[in-house]
Amino acid sequence: MRVVVAGSLGLIGTALVSSLRSDGHEVVRLVRRPTAGPDEARWDPDRGDISVSTFEGADAVVNLCGVGIGDGRWSGAYKQLIRDSRILATDLLSEAVASVGVPVLANASAVGYYGDCGARVVDESSPNGDDFLATTCRDWESATKAASAAGTRTVLLRSGLVMSHRRGALGRLRSLYSIGLGGRLGDGRQYFPWIALEDEVDAIKFLLSHTEIDGPVNLTGPAPVTNAEFTSALARALHRPAPWVVPSFALSAVFGEFARVGLLAGQRAIPTVLEGAGFEFRRKTIGEALHSVIEV
Repeated sequence: MRVVVAGSLGLIGTALVSSLRSDGHEVVRLVRRPTAGPDEARWDPDRGDISVSTFEGADAVVNLCGVGIGDGRWSGAYKQLIRDSRILATDLLSEAVASVGVPVLANASAVGYYGDCGARVVDESSPNGDDFLATTCRDWESATKAASAAGTRTVLLRSGLVMSHRRGALGRLRSLYSIGLGGRLGDGRQYFPWIALEDEVDAIKFLLSHTEIDGPVNLTGPAPVTNAEFTSALARALHRPAPWVVPSFALSAVFGEFARVGLLAGQRAIPTVLEGAGFEFRRKTIGEALHSVIEV
């Protein structure tokens, strides 16, 4: 396959590009800086600048663009950046995909689409939530409409929190646990929809090749856990105590709206579409996922 990947320098994109190339596929990275070789193509989604010729002959496009939702305090400007970095890029890619008839677009989204679900189990048929992340995911997914209207099979990758020792949320948490500052967030009852990085990558490749799958797909491990359960599992994996409780009011004071929506809320999301299509997870429990990425 010839696969064009946007957001290829992030955690998931880097691993996906490496895995695709190891499998013998041709990968073209979309980059915003000057290109470093023939396997890269430059674009600027903020200016609507893209070369449609990049997509000619492509078998698939994977879009993983978006600034980290927890990388800055949620000021009005940063919330706008969260939206624009996803929606503008997706809209531009969707139009390019539609114009040349690329067969499949796999577009990033998140389980934040469902909002705060408490203990209620949610799958791909569950309704959209109404908080900032939920409405952002809704509009992010809607930005693929040009591609789907043109007949492109459009897969919406509703990812959970990706477990990797190198980067991401786990990397930040690990440093706290290593100095004895681990602990649950609030009452710990909010669900933590996780997935191992290797399963995230395998699932994306699986979805590129399974032509019967279209629409939203939850990329989450098959056994979601609460924040309290995750805290205990991570402490065991690191052989470190996790005695602390970070109260909700303290999180809200430090992180503002992000605390309520991104830290104290959660989704008990299950991967109904993936499992129904026969996808086999390598890491089926949070313990397996953590031990696979933590050097103990």
